[in-house]
Amino acid sequence: MTTSSHAANGGVVLEPVTQPTNGVTHSLETVQDVIEGASKYNAVPLWPQMVKYNPPAPNPRCTPHIWRYDQVRPYLVRAGELVKEKDAERRVLMLVNPEREGPYTTDTLYAGLQLVMPHETAPAHRHTAFALRFVIEGNGGFTAVHGKRIQMNRGDVILTPTWNWHDHGKDGSGPMIWLDGLDLPTFIHFPVHFVEHFQEKRYPAENVEKEEECPNVFPWADMKKALDEMPGEWACKEYRKKEDGGYVSKTLGPSAERIDKDNKSAPRRETTSSVYHVIEGQGYSIINEKTFDWKQGDTFCIPSWYRYEHFANSQQTVYLYRFDDKPMIEALGFYRTEGMDTEELVS
Repeated sequence: MTTSSHAANGGVVLEPVTQPTNGVTHSLETVQDVIEGASKYNAVPLWPQMVKYNPPAPNPRCTPHIWRYDQVRPYLVRAGELVKEKDAERRVLMLVNPEREGPYTTDTLYAGLQLVMPHETAPAHRHTAFALRFVIEGNGGFTAVHGKRIQMNRGDVILTPTWNWHDHGKDGSGPMIWLDGLDLPTFIHFPVHFVEHFQEKRYPAENVEKEEECPNVFPWADMKKALDEMPGEWACKEYRKKEDGGYVSKTLGPSAERIDKDNKSAPRRETTSSVYHVIEGQGYSIINEKTFDWKQGDTFCIPSWYRYEHFANSQQTVYLYRFDDKPMIEALGFYRTEGMDTEELVS
């Protein structure tokens, strides 16, 4: 890069453009000079990275992955024996995507397997994050949510809304295990997550006598009945707020699916990401042409914009639990499916 000045004899002399800064002069002869010079002042050129920040298609960092329950469970149960209640506020194995670190199960979703042993209490706290609990195994466990003590039964979904006091406990014998779903990755982007601890181990609570009257528990028996009454070889139903039918939260949406034996779901490709847990049965999913076999107890994730389809084997009906980020993605105006009329996206 040059500029000109007139010499005494009328000729033109080319001189390099320089940028004085704090008494230091930097040459700006080439594009590379501009890039390197600007970068020293944390002013980084966009044009060499345009595709990175403006890709032609969604490009999640996370990849599909499956966590097999029979492989992970022994470590969780042993942790229950070795890691004492006083040493762990929450005894959890995070289900971390192999392409990232915690808390990423997908780029927007966190999942973990939590355990409470007999006569233990996971002490009361509350936080900004919204949480879903899907009960996998055990009897005699409970979650107390802001004054309501809810008994945990296999297949139930229990909500912990933002800033609600909650604690977990266990009576009887054997472990209580459930799948946690939270919006924790959101708070990497928005660092506004707070946790407050209650002064006692348990927040004062009363037992929930009628589950249908409690807004924070969805019994599996009710959802299974609803799925079985829906027509077709594949059925999908969202868990919705009992009082008004809206999404259960602004960030996470739980649902359940039924696939009749020797049948399949509809193929999907969408800008949401999801975590699936196999409630009953076995089969496989094809995710971007890769096959993932699964059976009861397994958990797997599908990042955004991966094409997927689920298949039940010929032995029995399959039931799947799912949670996703659709409420958040939709509210932000980012929801899109393959094949939709993209003119609908114009605001």
